[in-house]
This record gives sequence, structure tokens and C-alpha cells, in this order.
Amino acid sequence: MITLSKGDKAPDFSGVDQDGNTHALADYKGKKLVVFFYPKASTPGCTAEACDLRDNFERFKANNYELLGVSADDQKKQAKFKEKYNLPFPLLADVDKTVINAFGVWGPKKFMGRLFDGINRTTFVIDENGIIDEVITAVKTKAHADQLLK
Repeated sequence: MITLSKGDKAPDFSGVDQDGNTHALADYKGKKLVVFFYPKASTPGCTAEACDLRDNFERFKANNYELLGVSADDQKKQAKFKEKYNLPFPLLADVDKTVINAFGVWGPKKFMGRLFDGINRTTFVIDENGIIDEVITAVKTKAHADQLLK
């Protein structure tokens, strides 16, 4: 499970988004980066979270933040999710869970009394130098932007 914390160097990740473009930590040097991991595209909680971030996107841009969503969904599913909800940020299709495992967000979780492995909804804020500034595990899906832009 999550072993990264504030002050740690962020994993040197690289992943492909919904359009086949590669995104790596190095691409965001000099900017603050919000990497939010969500369990599954187009599900109620994930949609609420992504739409809240979308609705506050200009606030993020004004504060020199870039946003990057990550789930284990494939490119097609991520592209549909991005298009349907008009999301202005890239969504990594981390099917092989390389980025997910690098950040330590894959593990046991409980849903409706059932225990299974999946993505534990977590957001990392990475500073301009690639250092983790904040780790949010208690994500408020409908008010996540306010959690980040306090």
C-alpha cells in the first residue's frame, strides 16, 4: 500500500494517455502536478471527482498546477470518459499498472462487504522539483478541488 509521503521524491513515472501520448514526471518540471488515481472511469464517485476538478480547472491553471488522472482503464474507456464529461486534462490508461504500482495505490479494498484488490482513490500533489508536497487518501469526490486549493 501507499508508502510515499510528504517530502519523498515522486516516482519517475511514464504512462500513455487516452490519445496515445506519453506523459512522464520530467514533462512537468517547473510546474506543480496533481496526480489523482481513481478506481474506474465513468463510475459515480470517479465522475464526481473528475467533474469537480474540471469545474475548477481554471483555478488550478491560475496557481501553476497541471492535472493528470490515472486508472487501470484502457485508452478507449479513458477517451470516452474524457469526451463525455469534457475533461480538460489527460487521463493515463495504466492497464499494466506500472504507474499505479509505482505510487503504491493498488491493494485490498472493501466495497459492499466484499474484499478485493483495486485502486485506492488517492491524490498526490508534486511540487516543481518532483517532490511530493501532499498525499490525500480521504478524497472528497464532490469537493476535491477545495481540498487541493485550500
